[in-house]
Amino acid sequence: MDWGMKNRLSSLMGPDGKCMFMPIDHGYFLGATSKLEKPGETIKPIIEYCDALFVTRGVLRAAINPDDSKPIILRVSGGTSVVGGDLANEGLTTSIKDALRLNVAAVGLSVFIGSDYERQTLLNLGKLVDECEEYGIPVMAVTAVGKELEKRDARYLSLCCRIAAELGAKVVKTYWCEDFDKVTEGCPVPIVIAGGPKFDTELPVFEFVRDGMEKGAIGVNLGRNIWQHEHPVAMAKALHAIIHKNATATEANDIFNDTKNG
Repeated sequence: MDWGMKNRLSSLMGPDGKCMFMPIDHGYFLGATSKLEKPGETIKPIIEYCDALFVTRGVLRAAINPDDSKPIILRVSGGTSVVGGDLANEGLTTSIKDALRLNVAAVGLSVFIGSDYERQTLLNLGKLVDECEEYGIPVMAVTAVGKELEKRDARYLSLCCRIAAELGAKVVKTYWCEDFDKVTEGCPVPIVIAGGPKFDTELPVFEFVRDGMEKGAIGVNLGRNIWQHEHPVAMAKALHAIIHKNATATEANDIFNDTKNG
């Protein structure tokens, strides 16, 4: 692996090789998502706990301070919306030249395995990897499932992650599931855990993150379960403890309550 590629990847991780990515890219298909109407303000109290931001170029330029920013993973796929026909019908929306202008550490796009647009999104990934390898930019593939969340089982996610790795992704973002070790063991590149829908209580979030880390994930890419929470700082601090301090779910829950009440 070239020095530039290694350097960019290392910038996304803590010294322990673990990572807490914070996605605030939801507006690219959801519009002004609740609590993310002003993304720059939303992340101010919690950005210290994350290792990198996953964001679109529009929000990056408009809302993120370039003088004091975390490393950036740039969302470069899109073309559909939540009110459109099919969320899987994505294309590449951002050029490598613009990614270089923005000095990003990595780029990310979604692939929709098993959808009507499977071939299209996988070819998007292959094309993106070709272009990014030329400039030493890592690609993070997101194993998206659109509105069909019932697909999130180990057999399906293992298939998705392995295909993404085979096509050249350096990191894969996927959902936690039961038997998560079957997903990580079949993927030769690092996996980070997506958050999925917002939970009503905190402990289930801490439990699935802890389980995923124990079963081979290097970190998380969580957004709504942090910045949509009534106590986002407490959530961020608790999750950071699981990822970087090896806290258990119960210990993280204690950190959450202490921070919330303190």
